[in-house]
Amino acid sequence: MNTRILLVEDDTRLAELTAEYLGKNDFSVSIEPRGDTAEARILEEQPDLVILDVMLPGKDGLEVCRAVRPAYRGVILMLTARDEDFDQILGLEMGADDYIAKPVQPRVLLARIKALLRRRPATEATGGSGGDDESLVFGQFRISQVTRNASLAGQTIDLTTAEFDLLWLLASHAGNVLSRDDLLQELRGIGFDGLDRSIDARISRLRKKLNDDPENPTRIKTVRGKGYLFSKHDWN
Repeated sequence: MNTRILLVEDDTRLAELTAEYLGKNDFSVSIEPRGDTAEARILEEQPDLVILDVMLPGKDGLEVCRAVRPAYRGVILMLTARDEDFDQILGLEMGADDYIAKPVQPRVLLARIKALLRRRPATEATGGSGGDDESLVFGQFRISQVTRNASLAGQTIDLTTAEFDLLWLLASHAGNVLSRDDLLQELRGIGFDGLDRSIDARISRLRKKLNDDPENPTRIKTVRGKGYLFSKHDWN
């Protein structure tokens, strides 16, 4: 069955051209032109991926993203016509998995969609105890690549697709510093341009969900000038 995409875009011509291009690449695309009706469609249809424009009639994409995120387990890719940190980071904070600035080349959009949908093969565990190649355990923290679930002290952690991918990547390299460039190359297929704050925003969300002190984090540490380090300890 083709991957189902809901394209929420009020520019009719752009939406039709995008849907046609993605359709030729084996995606099944439906179009929704309004934000105030998109919310119900996302929750009812549960598409594999939602391409969600920020500027929409009825309700903007940021509001839609925030409203559906608790009950929608698929991928949300935000589109913004304004290349501003505010829109991009706010979208990530509301639960978007990624963002891309308009205008976007169709091939770039396709590559980003494929990267978001890709389920990477299990990474060999490094540093965990009591796990196997698909599961890592650090004290009371457990994360499984097979089930794509993570838990802390027996409580399931509610993660978006992108948050899980980042957390798994960090955990599978526990004790090693990963730079922003490392993380972006692996997760989004792009290098760090010195301005992209998507990783920082996602780290901030993960710290909150992992009960990590934002002022003095010990579970996902910031190594100044180098990147981020997932601690093998401090999980009890």
